[in-house]
Amino acid sequence: MASSEPAALPAADVGTLPADVQRLLQRALLPAQALSVVVHEVGRPQPLLAWQASQAVNPASLAKLFVTAAALDQLGPAWTWATPVWLAGPVRDGVLEGALHIKGSGDPKLVLERLWLLLRRVRQLGVREIRGDIVLDNSAFAADDTEPGAFDGEPARPYNVRADALLFNHKAVHYSFVPEPAQGSARVLVEPPLAGAPAPRSVPLAGGPCGDWRSALKPQWADGGQLRFAGHYPTACGELNWALADLSPATYNARLLQGLWQEMGGRLGGRVRDGLAPAATAPTFELQSPPLLEVVREINKFSNNVMAQQLFLTLAAQQAGGGGATPATAREGLRQWITTRLGEPGGELVVDNGSGLSREGRASARLLARLLLLAERSPWAAEMASSLPISGVDGTMRRARGATGRAHLKTGSLRDVMGVAGYVLGDSGRRYVLAAIVNHAQAAGARPALDALLQWVQQDAPGR
Repeated sequence: MASSEPAALPAADVGTLPADVQRLLQRALLPAQALSVVVHEVGRPQPLLAWQASQAVNPASLAKLFVTAAALDQLGPAWTWATPVWLAGPVRDGVLEGALHIKGSGDPKLVLERLWLLLRRVRQLGVREIRGDIVLDNSAFAADDTEPGAFDGEPARPYNVRADALLFNHKAVHYSFVPEPAQGSARVLVEPPLAGAPAPRSVPLAGGPCGDWRSALKPQWADGGQLRFAGHYPTACGELNWALADLSPATYNARLLQGLWQEMGGRLGGRVRDGLAPAATAPTFELQSPPLLEVVREINKFSNNVMAQQLFLTLAAQQAGGGGATPATAREGLRQWITTRLGEPGGELVVDNGSGLSREGRASARLLARLLLLAERSPWAAEMASSLPISGVDGTMRRARGATGRAHLKTGSLRDVMGVAGYVLGDSGRRYVLAAIVNHAQAAGARPALDALLQWVQQDAPGR
């Protein structure tokens, strides 16, 4: 049986960059020193190529590989989050004489459909009116006071939503625009229903090409985060959707639950508020999440930042016995796991928030390659590989050129970062680990060079 430990990669560089890669870097005005690369054939003791492999660089979303691998290793692919619910009082003639308590554990999939199922279960238990309050317990994660737009000044971008032990519907609002030419307007459909938030019903239509239709809508936010569209919607766009983060995240859960409960015909005598769940009594029922495997696949295939941060804090909460997880304890826990499984990373790793949406996070191509080699030899190898985007097929690699269907690669990109890491199937049938990261102000121009590197690996690294 193969060892579960990855091969030790040398600290010194091995080989030189392929000529095509060097040429395309030069064409993009990128110095070769901006690129860090490891190419390692699975089962071999030494890499084929290690170029600036031990440099600590910003990995962007490649940081998600550490979090998802640690979760599969520590929790297992079938692990699930449980969201317990208490009916704290008797139910008489359809009235709950008390409060409804919901306690979060970090489930990243408490989306609208599953919240509907949770409240539907309450209705099936005979409750049509809640005489007391709906009490939300999100104490499993410590409160995050970071401003949603702190990263890039774009608080309405869904990727900037902060983690929450009760993350309802990713704290997002989805707008659908349906042109109705006869009325000269586009109908605006809004999900989910939020109590106390009048939604825009329509927006005027306009001619011309679809173009930058979001800017044409001229979204304006009033006090309290309420949105109106002061512009128009191009008829040529047809029906399109736009997801936005709610700009009042502290009250989003309350507005969503109240609106959804009322839409289902339920009545609420009290209010929706934060508080602690009953500690001495067993819950009335629990809502189980999809298995971890599905969550890991969504994180890696589509580079979902908020789900990665949920998982990052969940690992810390599990180690702490279920409560009070903080970014600091999550960082410490992940670094300990990496040290145990891959060896002390030293300065080759700086763990930040688990998602890679960071200017401070650091990792080396060498450390990423070691992680991928560990995963390849682990009991969860198939689950990890299948969670990665397939080149030219799906996820963030669906538009990639070359190696169609032959590479499973996580992508990472920020304003000054471009990278890929994962597995490549060579023409010979050999499998390779590839980790490549560009850090440079012109990193966006590195795509052709990375495509050439991928093709070189697919061709079994000719010239080596």
